[in-house]
Amino acid sequence: MTVLRLDEVTTYYGEMRILENVSLEVGEGELVCLLGGNASGKSTTLKTVLGLVRPRSGRVEFLGEDVTERSTSRRIALGMAIVPENRRLFAPLTVEENLELGAYLHDGGTDEARERVFELFPRLLERRTQLAGTLSGGEQQMVAMGRALMSEPRLLLMDEPSMGLAPTLVRQNFEIIRRVNESGVAVLVVEQNANMALRIADRGYVLQTGSIVLSDSAAELLESEDLKRAYLGR
Repeated sequence: MTVLRLDEVTTYYGEMRILENVSLEVGEGELVCLLGGNASGKSTTLKTVLGLVRPRSGRVEFLGEDVTERSTSRRIALGMAIVPENRRLFAPLTVEENLELGAYLHDGGTDEARERVFELFPRLLERRTQLAGTLSGGEQQMVAMGRALMSEPRLLLMDEPSMGLAPTLVRQNFEIIRRVNESGVAVLVVEQNANMALRIADRGYVLQTGSIVLSDSAAELLESEDLKRAYLGR
C-alpha cells in the first residue's frame, strides 16, 4: 500500500516557482529520504505534504485519499506526524507534558503509545519530570521524536534530523529513526546529510532547484556518480 504520493506537484511562492512536477511516494513500512542542498525545495516539499503550502497544480494523496485541499489538522488526524527542524519543544514544560502535546488530537494518547515511546527512549523515562529546555540537544531530539510518535502515526516526517547535533549524536539519531521504521511506521526523512540518510533508507530522491533529478534504491544512490554530481556539484 502507498502511504504517501505526490503526483507532479508544482508549487509557487507568489510568482516564484519553487517546485516543478515533483513526484514521489512512500510505501507502507518504507523509509524514504529526500535529499538536497540549501534552496533545493526540500522544505517546501515537506510543507506541501503537510498542507502548509498548497500546490498550484498536481495532487497529494495520503493513505489513498486525495488531501490536496485538506487542512494540516485533517492530515495530522489521518495519521501524519512531524519532527520539525530544530525540534521546537516547549522549553518551560516537562518532558512528559511535551509528549502529551503530540497526542492532542487523540485525547492525550494511549498508555501503549507512551510505553512504546519510553521503550524507544529510556532516557526520557528518567527525565519525564525535567523541563525540556534543560535537556541536552540529543535528549531534546528524543523528546521531539517521542512527541510525534505519541499520535501513533502512519507516516512520520523528519525535517533535517541531523541539524545541530554532534556527529556521535547524529549516528545515534539515525539509528533510532531506523528502529522507529522497523516498528512499522513509514518514514520520510528530509535531509542534507546524504551519507547518513541513505545508510538507513530503502529508497531516496534527490531534489535540485525544485525538481527531482535522481531517484533509486538507497544502495544504488550511495554508489552513484550522478548523485555526487547532482548533490555535490561535481
